[in-house]
Amino acid sequence: MSIEIQSLKPGRLWYYFSEILKIPRPSKKEEKIAEYILNFGKQLGLETLKDKVGNVLIRKPATKGKEKVKSVALQSHLDIVCEKNAETVFDFEKDPIEAYIDKGWIKAKGTTLGADDGIGVATQLAILEANDIPHGPMECLFTIDEESGMSGAFGLKQGFLKSNILINLDSEDEGELFIGCSGGRDTTAKLAYKNENVPNNSIALKVIVNGLKGGHSGDEINKGIGNANKILNRLLWNANNKFDLRISVFSGGNLRNAIAREAFAKITIPEKQKKEFINFIEDLSIQIKEEFNITDHGLSIKIQEIDIPDFVIDKISHEKLLNTIYACPHGVITMSAEIPNFVETSTNLAAVKTLDGIIEFITSQRSSVESAKDNVCAMVASVFKLAGAEVIQIGGYPGWTPNPNSEIVNITKASYKKLFYNEAKVLAIHAGLECGLFKSVYPEMDMISFGPTIKGAHSPDERLDINTVTKFWDLTLDVLNHIPE
Repeated sequence: MSIEIQSLKPGRLWYYFSEILKIPRPSKKEEKIAEYILNFGKQLGLETLKDKVGNVLIRKPATKGKEKVKSVALQSHLDIVCEKNAETVFDFEKDPIEAYIDKGWIKAKGTTLGADDGIGVATQLAILEANDIPHGPMECLFTIDEESGMSGAFGLKQGFLKSNILINLDSEDEGELFIGCSGGRDTTAKLAYKNENVPNNSIALKVIVNGLKGGHSGDEINKGIGNANKILNRLLWNANNKFDLRISVFSGGNLRNAIAREAFAKITIPEKQKKEFINFIEDLSIQIKEEFNITDHGLSIKIQEIDIPDFVIDKISHEKLLNTIYACPHGVITMSAEIPNFVETSTNLAAVKTLDGIIEFITSQRSSVESAKDNVCAMVASVFKLAGAEVIQIGGYPGWTPNPNSEIVNITKASYKKLFYNEAKVLAIHAGLECGLFKSVYPEMDMISFGPTIKGAHSPDERLDINTVTKFWDLTLDVLNHIPE
């Protein structure tokens, strides 16, 4: 951890952010960070609880003179998205994240930074520790598994929280106050294949697509960022119409909530077609790179000669693989007719893997309209069913209906204008926040979400704007100080 980061202001926030980066916390494996939070609360002598699913709650009494103020819950999630560049050697279950400062941003070396939502966790810890921050009765909720299924929020029970106001610290655009979010669901498909012998007189090649930006499959789905699965498949699909191409392995993307940044395929072709095939791929690559010149100028497409594989995928499944990926929708499906420049419905072709006789497709769908979410899920499922795949749809979570006239929204808007002499934007977000699930358990809870600026979330390009962290901290403290009785 850079000494420069530890010396940033506010000091205790950055100290705890530095501490959090040392602790492994992949989704569904948050035991170490949860234990750290539990010990932290107990050492401060604060009421500290852990529920059956693993969420941690710390309660702090009001400061003097604010005992009658309404109770507020600050909330963040403990887990992070574990993405790294292919060449980066890193174990998210063991290694500390290596962070550094670069021109006003904090970044990580070849991995996700974990500012989503480590900066929210650090903010809560710094406030809990402080004895000079005025606030009413306060709860700090730390949820688990937000990134891979929201099982922490799903498992939250009535009575665990006592507050009727909740501030979610998991947004990624400073100056924007979020009062609603999309719901979502995952669609996974599995297509069986058989192994066949490699045709005689073949050579083997590895086609690699990387250098894409990737990013959050909700918040950045409208930016036209390239999807490595789609680009690799486009290359192979077109080549398949000209050459005697056979696929041994197709592997692209990783996480359901990240846009695929890297993909590769191991293929065979007749040796006599090698030169023509390479020229064809190189020519098509030039066209594709030109298309993505603005959004993904780092896009790289390479071909390497490799050892002959043990097998290739049977021809029927080979054709199904290429046609299914081409047909599977990815990106924005519908823009909102009510909210300007707001994505209503989208879908993400997150990952494609071939292993042990199964081709697995992992996708996620989002929408702020429940019926539209159902529709896009059916759209994606129908593509896979046409290919004869087994389709499983899981992980459905509700959206959060905006209430622009809520008390906490008005308080936060007023604080922002007073502190920064500008009007904050009040928006809904095309991403899954846990607020929708909280609302289903605590329907009377008044909620808002805000945070500092984080770019490239869910990718190794994730970076945190240092100056906006200061504004985020000041805003949080001012809002806490202005909660009424």
